[in-house]
Amino acid sequence: MSGNVSATGSRSPDAGSQSPLRPARWEKSKRLLKHADFQRVYETGRRQFTGNMTVFFLRRAPDAMPAAGPRVGLTVGKVLGGAVERNRIKRRMREAVRLSPACEAPIDVVFNPRKSVLAMPFAELLSEVARGLKLAEQRARLPETKLKQPEAK
Repeated sequence: MSGNVSATGSRSPDAGSQSPLRPARWEKSKRLLKHADFQRVYETGRRQFTGNMTVFFLRRAPDAMPAAGPRVGLTVGKVLGGAVERNRIKRRMREAVRLSPACEAPIDVVFNPRKSVLAMPFAELLSEVARGLKLAEQRARLPETKLKQPEAK
């Protein structure tokens, strides 16, 4: 029987706590979760190519979301390999984002890695993700609202 469950089946108070070997979870408030959020970043944001990934980014409107700091999403398409390779890429990218120095700008960032992320040294991946976040913070702009053009008569 597990150490977290007693003989009666009840969980011990520390059953949900993180072990020292397991890293802290990536908070939901710091992730892009909805398809519409990803589409907004792709369609109205900017993109920056780095050696091993493409970084899409867009500054959030001040009234749109009260949460400060960046929200990050990852896209790893099937073209990058089978499920095992794609999941490994996502795990490495999530850890690199989690360990990167935090920026405080209210931006949405989507990382689209290349297959080379799978084999590159983690320290190099970490520096590239940090550089991508820094570039996004510096170059992000507010979403542009489309103005109605007056109709010609």
